[in-house]
Amino acid sequence: MGNAEPTPGTKDDLSARKPVINDFSIQVATVNGSGSQSANSVLLRSIFGMGIPVSGKNLFPSNIAGLPTWYTIRASKDGYVARKKEIDIVVAMNGETAKEDILSLPAGAVAIYETSLDLQQYRSDVVCYPVPFDKLTAAVCPEAKLRKLVKNMIYVGVVAKIISLDMKAVETALRRQFAKKQKAADLNWAAVEAGYNYAAESLPKQDPFVLERMHATEGKIIIDGNAAAALGALFAGVTVVTWYPITPSSSVVEQLIDYLKRYRVEPDGKATFAVVQAEDELAAVGMVLGAGWAGARSMTATSGPGISLMAEFAGLGYFAELPGVIFDIQRVGPSTGLPTRTAQSDLLSIAYLSHGDTKHVMLLPGSVKECYEFAIAAFDLTERLQTPVFVVSDLDLGMNNWMSEPFEYPEKPLDRGKVLNAEDLTRLDGFARYKDVDGDAIPYRTLPGTDHPKASYFTRGSGHNEKALYTERPDDYQNLMERLNRKFETARTLVPHPIVVQDGKSKIGIIAFGTSDFAVIEGRDQLRKEYGVETDYLRVRAFPFTREVHDFVASHDRVYIVEQNRDAQLLSLLKLDLPAEDIVKLRSIRHFNGLPMDALSLTDEFVLQEGI
Repeated sequence: MGNAEPTPGTKDDLSARKPVINDFSIQVATVNGSGSQSANSVLLRSIFGMGIPVSGKNLFPSNIAGLPTWYTIRASKDGYVARKKEIDIVVAMNGETAKEDILSLPAGAVAIYETSLDLQQYRSDVVCYPVPFDKLTAAVCPEAKLRKLVKNMIYVGVVAKIISLDMKAVETALRRQFAKKQKAADLNWAAVEAGYNYAAESLPKQDPFVLERMHATEGKIIIDGNAAAALGALFAGVTVVTWYPITPSSSVVEQLIDYLKRYRVEPDGKATFAVVQAEDELAAVGMVLGAGWAGARSMTATSGPGISLMAEFAGLGYFAELPGVIFDIQRVGPSTGLPTRTAQSDLLSIAYLSHGDTKHVMLLPGSVKECYEFAIAAFDLTERLQTPVFVVSDLDLGMNNWMSEPFEYPEKPLDRGKVLNAEDLTRLDGFARYKDVDGDAIPYRTLPGTDHPKASYFTRGSGHNEKALYTERPDDYQNLMERLNRKFETARTLVPHPIVVQDGKSKIGIIAFGTSDFAVIEGRDQLRKEYGVETDYLRVRAFPFTREVHDFVASHDRVYIVEQNRDAQLLSLLKLDLPAEDIVKLRSIRHFNGLPMDALSLTDEFVLQEGI
């Protein structure tokens, strides 16, 4: 899956290279359903256990089993976690793609493969390590039906020896992986040792790639974004969860169910939550809004096709002012698209989801920690603003493992917003459900069952006035829509502020969001080191945009908008929000091939547009 073209060279040239320490990528090419996930996780966590910053990305097909899959691990002493465009070491375990895998490597890379594949015939400028995987596996595992799984641990041992991976770290990671299966742990550890011993005896080191212990991961955790979001929803007090399974969002609810069963069941066995698998996404979001109207903290999780189905209910939530949280884990579209590839292409559809004049609040996490934090914030915001709130992640962030600082236990009490109880209603002269009392365009509400004669009102998805009475009067409708627009302006002051890196010296700015951040961080360093170009950077974390976004654009001569979609959707939203004199400053850098954005692609495009 690499993109570099091979260049001439010899193995003698390669052996003379200086060591490349803690700064390379490993790609394991296997078949979907072959059980390689455990082995890859062991490799990732072993490197992490050596104190070396690491990230992992799984590129898998949309079928159940049988098609090629690639898992890439990046070790970076500098802490870079974006996808690395070049592959340094490939473990070619899939015979169908093995030739392509070795031909795609850059000169000086490493190929580890089954001896019978005879891949060395294709490249003289790549270090080749043939390994008799089948023979080694048969010696370790007498049961033929288990050999397909155990063989994966052979390559863990081979890789460990070649790159000097600490075997104590490997064993720790492996036994954690099989913590509840002692026999499986022992069998797999024997396979790792077999691979390691073979490499030690038969594969003299010819490449420059090596690991050395660091202390850069102390105190950190590894978690995927979907699990982090689920944990945030748990701490936010969610009680009603509805869903319809869809890749790549399913694990949000699957993980949340595990958390709820563990932490939200009373000693007598009574659950204090409800999880409903709906017949489709339309039904799921309808249940969310109904539960939110009734006073429950409610949510659903979906991806692009599900977002499309939710349009009508999203409009109801906006117009009738109902709370509910929707997690959108973006994937490649349109239609079925590439369901197991990543993208940032749902911004425009969510921002104006539904018919008529509708605008929705979006939170845009850029790390697993923010998946956790923004999940908590979303439930507060949806009740404070009385409108649906979308947490917009993507497949790369949601389904892959990331390093993170530990999450902080939330100390702030839940913000239920403007909810009136019976005592409040007794003190008031009257109650008008849709009246702006405080000037922030957010009305007060009551919950069903409030024991007071003034508490009741009719929730309408059709025209209504301040008292929630049916009306088709032009001035009533216009007043309502203008208030909803003012409420969206209030949201600017409540959503997460952007992260700004600006020293006031550069006239070139970069704006990005979500997982594009990883490539931008590395890309800015490349531009500085290789071209002497300094850039300021702003990472958007929410829509509507806060005033810092306006100020950032105004203070620069030109601003590059970096995103992972074809149609420059973030750029389009900015054009609708910025004054005319600043729109002309905007330029676009887009990446939309389904793979996570890498720094080199970003800098190449930047250099091209700048004419450097």
